[in-house]
Parts: sequence; structure tokens; C-alpha cells
Amino acid sequence: MYQLRLSDDVLLDVTARFQAEMGKGLARDTSPTAAVKMLPSFVRSLPDGSEKGDFLALDLGGSQFHIHWVKEFDDGKQSSQLESKSYPTPKEVMQGNGAELFDYIADCLSDFMETKNLKHKKLPLGFTFSFPCKQTKLEEGVLLAWTKHFRVRGVQDTDVVSSLHRALQKHQDIDVDVLALVNDTVGTMMTCGYDDQRCEVGLIIGTGTNACYMEEMRHIDLVEGDEGRMCINTEWGAFGDDGALDDLRTEFDRELDLGSLNPGKQLFEKMISSLYLGELVRLILLKMTKEGLLFNGKVSTALLTKGKIEMKHVSAMEKYKEGLSNTKEILTELKLFPSEEDCVAVQHVCAVVSSRSAKLCAAALAAILTRLRENKQLLRMRTTVGIDGGLYKTHPKFAGRLHRAVGRLVPACEVRFLRSRGGSGRGAAVVAAVARRLAAQRRRLHTALAALLLPPAILWELRDKMRAELEHGLKRETQAQATVKMLPTFVRGTPDGTEKGKFLALDLGGTNFRVLLVKIKSGRRRSVQMYNKIFAIPLEIMQGTGEELFDHIVQCLADFLEYMGIKGARLPLGFTFSFPCRQASIDKGTLVGWTKGFKATDCEGEDVVDMLREAIRRRNEFDLDIVAVVNDTVGTMMTCGYEDPNCEIGLIAGTGTNVCYMEDMKNIEIVEGNEGKMCINTEWGAFGDNGCIDYIRTKYDREVDEGSLNPGKQRYEKMTSGMYLGEIVRQILIDLTKQGLLFRGHISESLRKKGIFETKFLSQIERDRLALPQVRHVLRQLGLDSTCEDSIIVKEVCAAVSTRAARLCGAGLAAVVEKKRENQGVERLQITVGADGTLYKLHPHFSRILQETVKELAPQCDVSFMLSEDGSGKGAALITAVAKRLHNVGQK
Repeated sequence: MYQLRLSDDVLLDVTARFQAEMGKGLARDTSPTAAVKMLPSFVRSLPDGSEKGDFLALDLGGSQFHIHWVKEFDDGKQSSQLESKSYPTPKEVMQGNGAELFDYIADCLSDFMETKNLKHKKLPLGFTFSFPCKQTKLEEGVLLAWTKHFRVRGVQDTDVVSSLHRALQKHQDIDVDVLALVNDTVGTMMTCGYDDQRCEVGLIIGTGTNACYMEEMRHIDLVEGDEGRMCINTEWGAFGDDGALDDLRTEFDRELDLGSLNPGKQLFEKMISSLYLGELVRLILLKMTKEGLLFNGKVSTALLTKGKIEMKHVSAMEKYKEGLSNTKEILTELKLFPSEEDCVAVQHVCAVVSSRSAKLCAAALAAILTRLRENKQLLRMRTTVGIDGGLYKTHPKFAGRLHRAVGRLVPACEVRFLRSRGGSGRGAAVVAAVARRLAAQRRRLHTALAALLLPPAILWELRDKMRAELEHGLKRETQAQATVKMLPTFVRGTPDGTEKGKFLALDLGGTNFRVLLVKIKSGRRRSVQMYNKIFAIPLEIMQGTGEELFDHIVQCLADFLEYMGIKGARLPLGFTFSFPCRQASIDKGTLVGWTKGFKATDCEGEDVVDMLREAIRRRNEFDLDIVAVVNDTVGTMMTCGYEDPNCEIGLIAGTGTNVCYMEDMKNIEIVEGNEGKMCINTEWGAFGDNGCIDYIRTKYDREVDEGSLNPGKQRYEKMTSGMYLGEIVRQILIDLTKQGLLFRGHISESLRKKGIFETKFLSQIERDRLALPQVRHVLRQLGLDSTCEDSIIVKEVCAAVSTRAARLCGAGLAAVVEKKRENQGVERLQITVGADGTLYKLHPHFSRILQETVKELAPQCDVSFMLSEDGSGKGAALITAVAKRLHNVGQK
């Protein structure tokens, strides 16, 4: 008996072995040879309590075939009603051919529906098929092998749902929709999951044994996609078939296996399931008797007869009070005529065998619980295990032994064991109900997000509309009415490598303001060195008076000059002013209108360079040579142009969005002269302010626009820039919650707060292979308590919004690139775009989708993208340096 006793150290080793087997079963490379198959069930969601309606369930898996009619009520109490009928599964059906089996099932279903007066209804049906199947869909499963004494010909390696459909088609009066094929273990988990939403593990321990659990999709190599979770049917009965448990198998286990219908298969099941424990006890008692340890050494016919001692005998002999008298009675019936010592010894053998079963079951279950906890990245976890099976329900001590062993092996998990109510058949109905709920939710979600999809034809239209607006902005007669203003910057060249000297740069474009000292060296040791300091701009100054704003800027500038020890030097300065300006020369810029939350008064229509000079004069501490006022987009182009002379386009995709490019002077009608080129600041954020893109704006875009500081303005920017994407997502989440598709229909206070869903959260949520627990963590930071399904939907919404933004941006950029190609009169254009902005740089997919869209809509252009290194700071200094160089050339 010594080998049957397992210490906790041995059990922990078994847990580690089973964890390794789970990993093999999930991995694409090792799955074909893995003993533990880890079969995907395509059950992707647990019940959430909103399931309702009438469902049928078929339950095939033993000598009885069960049909259930389940009514689920959406009454807030998750109540349900179950009516069932059992039909015998004749031996000739269990061991006949496939057509006979499925015809029998269809006949029984017809009889049941007739009895319950259901033939006039079209009902969804779940099919519990308690045999190993390989599934590629929820409603499709190929039988791998028969177990449990079934030997039906012509079914193995075929889809059992198709076979059921063919049999049902012979009954014209039956109208059912088979929505799900499930294993009895999955059915158990789903049944218990309807009563306890923490339930994410199912366990069967009876005639056979198996376990299932909810696994992260990113770990399931055999199924496409990384989003969400899926129930994995472990088929753990085959654990050890590859020799992993050979050191723990006793001579009795080996003898039992050799005498079974499937030698060498289902070795773990043969060590723990009730179908084999009685036989294991018989083999041990036979050996003990032969060695003279029992029954005076007399070997009776009962001990020599396979299957004579059954699990019901073992359970009866282990009962607390009457166990000893039961033992004597059972052994006497078997004509073994025991002494009292024999009864005590036999009872002890039964206890050791059933105890080993409970402990081995606990060890494998501990591996599943540990994996769940690690998937969720929790130090401690509360969960529920749904459980069914005769051994657990009828053996007097098995459940207690299992619970205690699990508690010792996984102390970091607080586990509730919940007995299945209604069995695996009801579970199939629950799976069908969940499948129907998810299908309905998916249809409504697709409807909600459909307006965000931009098919190719729409993108081509948008490209052409943007192109037309670019032309309107360049023409003298249409420029005044144009929404895309095409502002001349008076930057007439890009760096040529000869620039050198010390330059100051101011960078104003958001809630932070920077001052920089930039040292440029030319020649062989060409380099750019930068020193900078960041200053905050308080909200009261952003939205105060213009004088207060520019006094604050000069105060910051004075602090920096003092800090760098250069207050006395009259250095050339470039002023990056990232707001729409109309320029009359490179050092004159009239503010057209504030964006990005700025509202300082008495600035619009004024020259910002003059306002800066006035503020410097008011302070009367230092003087500077303000050479250029530049836009951050132009700075981005110049920074990249310093590295790549082919760079003649600048793109910003961040808090705001904009594009600039080098246009031929002959096309710029609002500036005198036809020679050379000039950089045009498109200010394309206002594209659509004339209504030309209203047909693609959704109700969510309108809500965001109406709640903004500048309703009706910058419509394209509000659909594409980081400042607004999070708010679009929030509006969609509110709408989906009102429809009951999210957060259980409850709109939390935090979700009502404007601006709570920042665009940085989109970038975090959309990261590739980001585990759903991490998505839920991000949502919890926002005060949103989400389920796994909520997290999947939120991720889809974020992806839809950011993809649309990238595609829109790509369509606009394609228009600019095509214009450059036509300007140059070439069949094929090679050009570089300098790009900057948090959305472009930090979002995991934005830049890729944008680039793909440009390639799709400008097929005759080979466009390279270069990330800008500090366009608004370094770029301003380079523009200043280029302006000084061109000025000197002009003087000479």
C-alpha cells in the first residue's frame, strides 16, 4: 500500500508536471504529440445573468440519454425552470452504426417535443456530447475517439453536429437551431456559472473524469486571435499516457490497465475515476489474500471476477458510522466470510485508494487554479469550481479530501466548490443562451460601429475632396472662403548642411512651454546640441488676456537666459507658435484663431511676434533678434530635412493635427513671385468646416463637437487628433451602455465625466497581445468596473476610433503627396515625410495604418516616413538658421 500514499511534496510535483502538460497542449508546435490535448471549446463567455428565453438541450454521454427544456428568466434573480426526460441508450445503439445513433436521438427529441407541446416553436438547442472532440466552431465538432463503452461505427473523425442535422431533417415537424456543441465538463462549468459568476472551472469526477477552465486567447496557439478568453477542455484523463506518471503507477494500476478496453490510454482517469476504483480495490485485496493477509488466504470466485467490486461498494464501506457493518455485509454477500480484522483492513484499503484519487485530482486542479491566478496577475484569487459526477456526490469522504488537498496545494486561491444544479444538459442550454446573447450583442455592436468604417470608395472621395480644398486655399479668388487656409510660411528653403551658430527657440503649442538654446555645427563635425527647460502654462493664463500670456512667456524666457548665463547676448530666435497664423513675412504672424483649449483674449487678428516684442520691451531686461515665427509642423519638416534632403512634407499627428509641404511659388497666388518654393502650412484641421465631410461624421462626432470650446470648427481635427479621440470613445461607450451592451447597462459617474477617457488610454488598451486583465486594470483606473466581455468591446471601440483617425489622416496626406507628384510632373515620386506627434509615435497601430492608407491612395508615390526629433524646438532653430543663411546670401 505504500506506493498509494502520496505526500504533499509528491502532489506538488504532480501539479508541476500537469502545468507542463497544459503548456504543451496549448502550444502549436507540441500540441500534436501532447498527452493532455487542451481542446478549444469555442465557448468564449460565461453567463452574465441577462440570458433569457426557451432552450433545448441534448445530453449524450452514458447509459441514459437526457433531453432538457430550459427556460431562462431575465428577472434580475437569474431564475430558470427545467423540465427533463431521460431515455435509455440501448447497447445495440451504443455499439451500432452512426446513422442509428443519431436517428435514435432525433426520434427521442421528437417524442419529447410532442410531449411538451413544443413542435410549433423554433428553439435554439445545445448538444452535450461527452466525448473528446476537436472543435473549429462552437457548433461543430469532430469526434476524436469514443470512451465510456461507446463503440459506434462511422462517427469517429466526422462532425457530430452535421450527423445530428441529417437525422433531424428527417423530422419535418421539428424546427431547432443547433447553436452549440459542448462537453459535459463545459456544461457543468456553464451551469454553475449561471448561479455564480465567479465560476470559471468545471470538474467532472465520476465514471470518467475531466476538467475545463477559461484560458486567455493569447495563450491558445491553435485558435486565431488574441482577444478575450475561451474555455479549454483539458481532456485530462489522458495525463500520463506519455509516461509522465509512470513512477507513480503501481503494479495494480498496470494490471488494471492491461485488462481494460483501451490499454495504455486514459491512464490518469484509470487512477482516479469511479469506473476503475472498485476494480483497483479488488486487485489489491486479491494480492493480499494470496499472501495470506486476508480471509485466511482463501481466494474466492468474487476476488477472481473482474468488476465484481464496484464503486458503490467502496462508498458504502467508507461510510462514517455504518462503514464497518456495511463492509461485513458486502464481503459476506461476495462470499468472502471476513473476520473483524479483515473488515478493518478492507475498509483501510478502500480509504487509501479513494484518498489517492482525491489527492491526484486536487494536484491537477491546483495546476489549473495556479494558471488562472497567474493569467490574472493576482497574488490571491477567489474563484469557483463547478463540479459534478457520482464520485464527488455519492462518496462519503471524497469531497472533503479533495477540498482539503486543494487548500494545502494552492493556499493563494480561495476556492468555492459548487455542485452542478441540473447537470451538464442544462449547461448546454446555458451555452446556447450565451451564444445567442453574444450573437445579438455582436450584431448591435457592429451596427453601432458601422458608421466609423471607411470603405475604399469613401477614402478615395475624401482624398479628392482634400485635394480640391488645397487648391481653393492657394487660389487668390477662393482663398478667403477656403476652409483649408494654405498659409504661406515664408520659409523658402530646407537645410543644406552649412548652417551654424547659436540660436534660441521658443515652443508654445500646448499646456507646457519650452525654451531652448540650440548650437549648430557645420562641416565634417556637423551636429546639433540642445539645452532646454520646460515651463507650465496655468489654465487661468491659457484662458486669460493676451498680455498676461506673453508676459508669462517672457518671464520663462528670462529665467532660462539667467539659468544658461546668456542674458546679455542678442541671439537670433525662432518662435514655434503652433496655432493657425497668417504670415506676411517670416517674422510676422497674425493669429487666425486659437485651438487646443487656448482662449487668451485680444490675440486673434494680432501679430504674435509684435506681442512677444512688446512683452520683452515691458520687461526691459534683455533684447533678442526674433528672426522667424514658425509652426511646429514646419519645424518637423525642417528637422527631418536636416537629415534627409528628400523631406519636403511635415506631418503632426498628436494633440492636434496638421501638414505642411514645399509648394512651387508659381502655384501660391497670394504671394508675389514665381521663382523657387515656399513651405505652405495647410492648417488642414479645418477641412470639412464647410460641410463637405458631414456625410461621414457620426452622432458621436457631433456630440464631441458640440461640447468643444469651438463648435463647428476644426472638424477634421476633431475626428483625427489625440485631443478628441478619447472623448469620441467615451461617447460611444455611453451609447453602448445605454443599449445594455456594456457595464451591465450601468453608466457610472466616472463615465459621465467629460475628458476622463484620455487618448493615452487608447494607446495602452490597443497594445498587441495586451492581456484582458491589463485592459480591465486600465478601465478600473478610470473607475469602470468591467467584465472580460466589456474589456473586449472597449478594445474594439478604441480600435475602430483610432483606425478611422489613421485612415482619415492617410487620405489627407495622400492628397498632398499626389499634389507634389503632379507639381514635379513625374510618373513616380520618391519623397520623405517628417512625422511627429504623440498619436503617431506612441499609438501601437496608428502610424502603420496611416502609411498603408497613403500607399493605397497614392499608388504612384514611394513615400518614406521619418520620425522627427524635436521638430518644434530643433526645427525652429534650423528655420532660424536657414533664414539667416538665406538673408546673408541675399545681402551678398
